[in-house]
Amino acid sequence: MKILFLANRIPYPPYRGDKLKIYNLAKRLKDKHEIYLLTFTQTEEDKTYKAELEKIFKEVHLVHLPKWRSAINCLAAAWDKRPLQVLYFQSAEMRSRLAALLKQHDFDAVHVQHLRMSPYMLGRKDIPAILDLPDAFSLYWERRKAVKRGLFTQAFEHIEQSRVLRYESVLKDYRLSLVCSQEDLEYLAQKHQADNLRLLPNGVDLDTFYPRAHDYAHNQTLLFTGNMDYAPNVDAVLYFTSEILPKIWEKFPGTKFVIAGQRPVKKVAELASDRIIVTGFVKDLAAVYNSASIVVAPLRFGAGTQNKVLEAMAMGVPVVCSNIGFKGLGISNGEGAVMQTEPGAFAASVMELLSAQSLREEVGAKGMAVIKQRFGWDAIAKLLEQYFFEVAG
Repeated sequence: MKILFLANRIPYPPYRGDKLKIYNLAKRLKDKHEIYLLTFTQTEEDKTYKAELEKIFKEVHLVHLPKWRSAINCLAAAWDKRPLQVLYFQSAEMRSRLAALLKQHDFDAVHVQHLRMSPYMLGRKDIPAILDLPDAFSLYWERRKAVKRGLFTQAFEHIEQSRVLRYESVLKDYRLSLVCSQEDLEYLAQKHQADNLRLLPNGVDLDTFYPRAHDYAHNQTLLFTGNMDYAPNVDAVLYFTSEILPKIWEKFPGTKFVIAGQRPVKKVAELASDRIIVTGFVKDLAAVYNSASIVVAPLRFGAGTQNKVLEAMAMGVPVVCSNIGFKGLGISNGEGAVMQTEPGAFAASVMELLSAQSLREEVGAKGMAVIKQRFGWDAIAKLLEQYFFEVAG
């Protein structure tokens, strides 16, 4: 098949989030299909990655959309009812480049990444298109506005959630719309009365995140990973350090908390102390996971599934997480991850694991088995391939 990937961010380097997903899916489809990429760049550095992506994609087309231009786009929010997420990625050049590519090539299918890119293929009934939503974005905003903050922030979040929920119905205009968890699928199906939703889980690169000689004997390191300018991650570490970690330190005062992730905002950087390590960017994330006693994921808002949870489970590191993304994993409590929603119970589960090497080994082993069976990128790429065949007839 000849397939076009339409992406909101250049999928390189493939460290986190949607970049990681597109890169790994394309990498596994390239040997059987002819695949093309059309994507935005936001910085001059982004443009330097074209050569790496040309090892995977037959053609790579870049449209530059600097952040200042996106900021101007968002000024239209005063009279435009579309969500900021969509306005941010408006581009006449993108529409023009896409039209030229669709005219030049006879694509069998188009993969549209994220709600942000959904406007570009609306109305093109002549070309089979799949909308791939990383999560139920309206659910993300619904949960985000439930976390108490300033009045201005709450007012903004209420408006954006309403706009996203209303706009999200465009998913019904696509041949298929994909989400990464069963929880998100059920939510969107109910909210939008949609019957074209399918499941495409997030995956794990098992060539990178695999069981190593993990030392279960130590109980000195708690780890959180993720982009540290991403609101759910920032909120999670601030919440953990203020409401959960002090309870753990009462019993385990020597335990260190490592926050590993690029672009830490000021509030995160200021957490650094003799017992809290803020690393910034980490190239070998697998080594960091392997040094952890437990990975914690105390997110209070978000949707979909969490890569940090999947990657830790793949390496056999026990996880304690909130309910955000847990249901989407389709696992039982303790099957690689222990789910807790209250600060006291979250701290208690962490301390229970810190107290027993055998329990850490048991939970870790169960996680490895789940990931190997269901969350490898090879299996997920095959599932996406089936969806392409389905929409292309």
